[in-house]
Amino acid sequence: MNHAEFDWDFENISHIARHNVSPDEAEEVLLADSLDLDQEFIEGEWRFKNLGSTRRGRFLVIVSTVRGERIRVITSFEPSAKLVREFLKSRSGHTE
Repeated sequence: MNHAEFDWDFENISHIARHNVSPDEAEEVLLADSLDLDQEFIEGEWRFKNLGSTRRGRFLVIVSTVRGERIRVITSFEPSAKLVREFLKSRSGHTE
């Protein structure tokens, strides 16, 4: 995914800010080669969980949904060390 429109407002910006994540960081992860972790149908919509890293090397889990033509970030947080290892292993081509 190279380009996408995001749905930002006070609610989701302030929510991810409580996790010390900025909208720019969340967008970077989703626009890069993130790893699909999970998807769930919650409150009438699909929620997608992705793991990736920013250009500065910060690893983040991003939970998002699609509303209309836009991606709405629901929450974001730092992953466990185990998830980071799995992400790095998946990117290195090792399947052990």
